[in-house]
Amino acid sequence: MSSLCTVILGASGYTGAELLRWLLNHPHVEVVALTGDSQAGKPIGEVYPHLASAYSHTLISHEAVDYKNVDLVFCCLPHGTTQEILAKVPSHVRIVDLSADFRLHHLESYHEWYGHAHRAPELQKDAVYGLSEIHAEAIRRARLVANPGCYPTSILLAVLPLIKAGQIEPDRLIIDSMSGVSGAGRKAVQSSLFTEVNEGVKAYGVGGHRHVAEMEQEVSNAAGKPLHISFTPHLVPMNRGISSTIHTHVTKGNKAAELHATLSNFYANAPFVHIMPLGTVPSTAEVRGTNQCRIGVVDDRRSGKAILVSVIDNLVKGASGQAIQNMNIMFGLPETTGLNAVAVFP
Repeated sequence: MSSLCTVILGASGYTGAELLRWLLNHPHVEVVALTGDSQAGKPIGEVYPHLASAYSHTLISHEAVDYKNVDLVFCCLPHGTTQEILAKVPSHVRIVDLSADFRLHHLESYHEWYGHAHRAPELQKDAVYGLSEIHAEAIRRARLVANPGCYPTSILLAVLPLIKAGQIEPDRLIIDSMSGVSGAGRKAVQSSLFTEVNEGVKAYGVGGHRHVAEMEQEVSNAAGKPLHISFTPHLVPMNRGISSTIHTHVTKGNKAAELHATLSNFYANAPFVHIMPLGTVPSTAEVRGTNQCRIGVVDDRRSGKAILVSVIDNLVKGASGQAIQNMNIMFGLPETTGLNAVAVFP
């Protein structure tokens, strides 16, 4: 196929920079414009020196984009700023949105969790939740794909096949996740400063992190009834990575071995999801810089429970890598195109 003429809105953030790193070696993508309103007029190599030898583009404002020959937009803008901008993108352009603005199917839920009314309700009707391994068929037909959040990606990939198989009780999930600091974005804020984060682990968003909304949406859809989950995220002093520990109550007759078999079968042909040998757990170091998700299943010492541990790189499988995977699905390319890589180790 010919190259897809591609625009990245919000290329000055971490997810935009990560997209550029991966797209450099994608055989079917031509990046034609990069926006970054606060950095408009600067070469991308000045904003991100590690990209200077790869891209000569100068950042422009989003209003200056000419969409005439554009095939695809990756939108990496902060939530709350995306809806009105994407509503003006011509209908011939397909979109992968990495913000949270189109992940929630119900407008009331968006208002509840994000504090203001949805500004593009007509566009929301066409949005598909882009968890690649779960919703590939809908993604293939979609004009707008809402890329999932990083925490939900690590958690939903582990639990959705088990909920659909009736092997765990979906209303009794207890989840603790740990994330590297890049998940907070590039904007300078006190809580993300080195001296604030180093040599400490801190829970945040306790009892009400916004990613809960999309997790409950997908868990409820899989279970066929409204459900709530218990989720607590933690910030840890590393650049990249998410590790989610998921405590489950298994249904009668199931143990870790049965859960492990279901996940292994479900993901047998999924190139980016690897199920660890039964009783072993993964480390974030094993997925750093890759689009991989690794999942471990372990029996709890107490009868009737099992523990899942799921790890991803928050900037890749949790953001830019999954966005490219979704693009590949949308345009009929092999999912692995431009995404094959092994972890950076040590």
